[in-house]
Amino acid sequence: MASPPVRGSAVPAPELSRYIRHVLGKLFPESIFPRKLSAGSERRLRLAQARAEEAIIRTHVENALTFVDTLAEELSFDRAIDSYIRTMGIPEPLASSVATRALVALGQDLVAARRRARDEEVGGDEESRPRLRLNDAESRQRTIRRA
Repeated sequence: MASPPVRGSAVPAPELSRYIRHVLGKLFPESIFPRKLSAGSERRLRLAQARAEEAIIRTHVENALTFVDTLAEELSFDRAIDSYIRTMGIPEPLASSVATRALVALGQDLVAARRRARDEEVGGDEESRPRLRLNDAESRQRTIRRA
């Protein structure tokens, strides 16, 4: 192959790209990194990658929620999640997934706690709740048609 291009000289683009491919070919030979996997291997590889990414996100969410619980007296939950993401140096596509899932988990806990409080307040008495009137309009229309 040709010698490396000299800096500052006008080297045609095809010759430069050919030289770069040659150098990269020497660094990363084809026998170590085969180009094509079988279809089955490709599917298994994608499934393993998806499981690994999901496990990473789940672990980050659990750790972020622990961070929120630990810093509950000093920081609001959203600032604690942001602080966790910044401290751990989580890159952006992953950071937004972790923050969203952590907020969803906090929201589910909040909704469950409010339902329990409401049920305790009401005492579970069904008669104290207003009657649902979902079918009242339909039954009125039937009555009017018959008349």
